Amino acid sequence: MRPSGFGELKVFSGSAHPALAMQIADFLGCGLGQARLRRFPDTEVSFQIDENIRGTDVFIIQPTCAPVDQHLMELMIMVDAFRRSSAARITAVLPYYGYARQDRKDKPRVPISAKLVANVLSAAGTNRVLTMDLHKAQIQAFFDIPVDHLFAAPVIIDELSRQDYPRLTIVAPDAGGAERARAYAKRLGAELAVIDKRRRVDDGSAEVMNVIGEVGGRTCVIVDDIIDTAGTVQKAAQAVKDAGAERVLACAVHGVLSGPAIGRIEKAPIDKLIITNTIPLGSERAKCQKIVELSVARLLGQAIRSIHEETSVSSLFV
Repeated sequence: MRPSGFGELKVFSGSAHPALAMQIADFLGCGLGQARLRRFPDTEVSFQIDENIRGTDVFIIQPTCAPVDQHLMELMIMVDAFRRSSAARITAVLPYYGYARQDRKDKPRVPISAKLVANVLSAAGTNRVLTMDLHKAQIQAFFDIPVDHLFAAPVIIDELSRQDYPRLTIVAPDAGGAERARAYAKRLGAELAVIDKRRRVDDGSAEVMNVIGEVGGRTCVIVDDIIDTAGTVQKAAQAVKDAGAERVLACAVHGVLSGPAIGRIEKAPIDKLIITNTIPLGSERAKCQKIVELSVARLLGQAIRSIHEETSVSSLFV
C-alpha cells in the first residue's frame, strides 16, 4: 500500500459480523485489530482497545442488523473510544444500514429514523461512512461527512452470468425496483419485466396484481435490495410462475430474513435465493437449501484500500 496521510490502516470488528470482518482483514493482509467488546451483567457495553492506535486510519466493520439497536450502540461506543484514543480517522463500515427504510415521513407524526442514525454517528465522532446498497440513495445526503456508497450488483451479476441461464428475464418486484432490475438486465443482456404490486390499505400487506413483460417459458430472476419477511418475493414468484415462467430465482443484497421469511421461501416456487453476506446468515437460516450466499468481503476490502490510499473509489460504484 502507498503511504497515507492518516497513518497505518487498522481494521476492527464489532459483534455483528466478525466473520465478514475477518474476511476483509485477510484480503487486506493486515489482520484484525486487538480489542475487547463485552457486556456487563446489566447489558451495558464494555469496550477497550488493546493496542496503540494513535494517528492510525481505523475502519470498524459493523452492519447494524438485528438486534439493530444493540449493534448501533456498540458501534457508537467503539467510535467514541477510538476518537478519545487519538485515531487519525474513523470510518464506520456498514455493509447493512439499519433504519434505512425509515427515510421519510410517510405518515403524520413519525420520525425520519435514517436521518437520526446519521446524526448520531456523526456526533459520536465518525469521520467517514462506507456502506452498501442503501434502500434509497438519497440517504447519503443525511450525512454531513463523506459517504462511500457501494453496490453488490457486480458480485450477484457475476454469479448469474456464470450459470448461463437460457431465455433470461430480470423481474422487478414492484415499480420502485424497476431501475435496479433494468441495470441487471442490461449487464446480463436479459429481458425486463415489472410486477404491478399494490398494498392493502388495512394492513399494508402486498397484493400482486399483474406482471408487465414477457415471462412465459423463460428463466425469471426477481431482483430486490432487501428481503425481510419475504412476503413480496413469495407473491412475486407465484405471480411470475402463474404467468408461465419455466424457472424462478430470486436475489437480494441484504438477506434480513426475519419472522416467517424462511418458511415463505421454502413454500414459494423459487429454485434458488441468492443473497450476499452483508448480514450474517445464522445457523437456522443457513439450513435452507434454497439459499446461496455470496461474499462482498473483496469488494469492501478494495474500497477500504482505496480510501486508505486516498485513491479513487468510483470504479467500484457500478
